[in-house]
Amino acid sequence: MRELLCLDALNVNECGFVFDINCCDEVKKRLLDLGLVRDTLVVPVLNSPFGGIRAFDVRGALIAIRDEDCALINIYKK
Repeated sequence: MRELLCLDALNVNECGFVFDINCCDEVKKRLLDLGLVRDTLVVPVLNSPFGGIRAFDVRGALIAIRDEDCALINIYKK
């Protein structure tokens, strides 16, 4: 069985794969529309110097996700 972590547990340039999104429906739909679906490779590329937001490479696009939403996204490492 895969060990599940929260998306915010990944360090910059560390790879993970989306397992599940537990955000509210509005945020979940937006993330799904942006390509953050199950088994998608996600790589953190930037942490805000003041906290509160992180940038991720998702399918070649740079996507900013708030820390509170990152904590609700389950990922696994391969």
